[in-house]
Amino acid sequence: MRPLLRSLLAGAALPLAAPAAGQDTGDSGDGAPTANVEDGVPQGRGQVYTPDYFAQFAPRNALDMVVRIPGFTIVDQGNNQRGLGEANRNVLVNGERFSSKSDSVRDQLSRISAGDVVRIEIVDGTTLDIPGLTGQVANVVVESAGASGQFSWRTGFRPYNTEAQLYGGEISLTGSSGKFDYTVSLSNANDRFGADGPNLVTDRDGQLIETQTSKLSGAFDNPKLSANFTYRFSGDTVANLNLSYGEDFFYRNEPEIGVPVAGPTRTRFFRIRENGPEYEIGGDIEFPLIGGTMKLIGLERFERDNFSSVLVDGFDDGRDDTGSRFTQTNAAGERIGRFEYGWRMLSADWQLSGEAAFNRLDRVSGLFELDPVTGAFVELPFPAGTGGVTEDRYESILSYSTQLTPKLALQVTAGGEYSKIEQTGSAANSRTFQRPKGSLSLAWRPEDDFDISIEIRRRVGQLSFGDFLASVSLNNDNQNGGNNSLVPDQSWNVEAEINKGFGAWGSAKLELRQAWFEDFIDYFPLPAGGEARGNVGSAQRTHLQLNGTVKLDPLGWRGAQVEFDAIKRWMRIADPFTGETRPFSNDLIDQFEADFRHDIPDTDWAYGAGLFTFNPAPYSRRFETGRSWEGPVFLNLFAEHKDVFGMTVNAGVRNVLGARNRFRRTVFAASRPDAPILFSEDLDRRVGPIFRFTVSGNF
Repeated sequence: MRPLLRSLLAGAALPLAAPAAGQDTGDSGDGAPTANVEDGVPQGRGQVYTPDYFAQFAPRNALDMVVRIPGFTIVDQGNNQRGLGEANRNVLVNGERFSSKSDSVRDQLSRISAGDVVRIEIVDGTTLDIPGLTGQVANVVVESAGASGQFSWRTGFRPYNTEAQLYGGEISLTGSSGKFDYTVSLSNANDRFGADGPNLVTDRDGQLIETQTSKLSGAFDNPKLSANFTYRFSGDTVANLNLSYGEDFFYRNEPEIGVPVAGPTRTRFFRIRENGPEYEIGGDIEFPLIGGTMKLIGLERFERDNFSSVLVDGFDDGRDDTGSRFTQTNAAGERIGRFEYGWRMLSADWQLSGEAAFNRLDRVSGLFELDPVTGAFVELPFPAGTGGVTEDRYESILSYSTQLTPKLALQVTAGGEYSKIEQTGSAANSRTFQRPKGSLSLAWRPEDDFDISIEIRRRVGQLSFGDFLASVSLNNDNQNGGNNSLVPDQSWNVEAEINKGFGAWGSAKLELRQAWFEDFIDYFPLPAGGEARGNVGSAQRTHLQLNGTVKLDPLGWRGAQVEFDAIKRWMRIADPFTGETRPFSNDLIDQFEADFRHDIPDTDWAYGAGLFTFNPAPYSRRFETGRSWEGPVFLNLFAEHKDVFGMTVNAGVRNVLGARNRFRRTVFAASRPDAPILFSEDLDRRVGPIFRFTVSGNF
């Protein structure tokens, strides 16, 4: 449920605040900073960016540097899958992948001081001996020079509907002593959000039934303490320990007044609360073994969510109040053991990996109805919402990576996955699955500033344990049934990535992905008349993405650049309720983002602007269709000074053009498509401007 709640946080992000003092840059003679290809990087492997390249941005940490690499986008799927699996993050540090799942790549990069970064190498993942990596990969080469600290304070406010956002930020300390390296951080990811405005309810002929006015306000906080320790027993034996503990706090209030064309005025009280702890303990050790290298990894994660929602409607004609309450406690855990053994043989890099992952969800749900006589909530039978799900999953992959020619690299992986899923509760069930997995990728780099990679991969999806059990959405009057017969989807994927550098002008990347799904998961009809998440058959998705950086120095505008990212998707799935072809529910159809930044030469000032717009697909259910989005366009402005008493200060305003919070749905009197329309809703709420203020520095 947490990803859904976080999706309510409105507003597009400002360009990252870069810090510190110096403003002089190493440049190419026309004012445009350039990447330097250093000795030690094999010919045809890629480009190297030294600290001089980033001087105009005055970075304080490695994240400030990586996000400024032309055409490079951080990919981080660490928390989006159970288990560790093959590499799914396109950033390495000293050639090693991150082993923590609770900390994102951005989190961990932000704790590395810019002064400790020796260089950043951009290579194609296929050329590395790390299975799973294709396309551009950034390897951040770090050399710790003793203890250093980072801090950032992120605050802000909105004129309408919300309280001030005061307590966001992070403080971290990184250092080394002999063979021992450490990083300790205390952070709070948080936000305040809200919107207000009308919702028009009309009948099948478009005639007004009721005008509803609502005021949404909410907050999210995630204070967390993290620690990462590294000990080098020798040059070839290294151990890491990752620890984190945090708490989540979320609330959402949405009072509403409904004024019908005929009948009493209705006053609604609606509230959501969610909180709970989370922790992770993980570690790994790498050491030489029988002519190769063995890496052993272990990880334990746990998270508990205590969720509750309350809805009460009162009427001005004296009739009894009506209402419901829904509670849900989710206890989710994960335990992972993994080995990776790599060796060199036949002019190639080989790796054999094996993983055992044990995942669990224990859920207790309660559904209550307001008793008009006593004013208390009385519990209703809801056995389908309580139960447990466990999965024991085992995976083994053999990979082969080789440089066919100085400009052409090949990587092949093959293996399989076995899993056993058991469900307890009112719909107990147990099943096992065996699935083949593998990939073939080629990377061709004819020039240092031009490369093409192509990958064919067989993927096995992962089931959401929450789909096995029933749940309720009070405000939308929806209920998801449980489904104990879910099968993981499988897909064939073909992905191509083309990267081209244009010298002082910047660079661009074009990505094309085609996926053919089997047993795709979406809403589907239950035999008893309800609906649930289930396997709906085959589906296709085509993804086209173009992003890059255009530097304006060649035009004489020193220190100015534009970054852009455009996405377009085409999807095909047969709606299980109507048989019609449509896009995937709530998936993305298209998106565009552009950010302009000007670091004024010979000063510590920078300013810029950003545009963001997106177009999500509608959803399709048994009794309704709808679409939720914000827009049409977010415009963000910022100004930044990089040396205010040694700190960077960034001030900005988002949503200058007044993008709004929108929701439309059509509800049918019975099952689609033959049932008549019961009513339609058109929600149009004001978000308003969003002011942000960030202070960051080093110590």
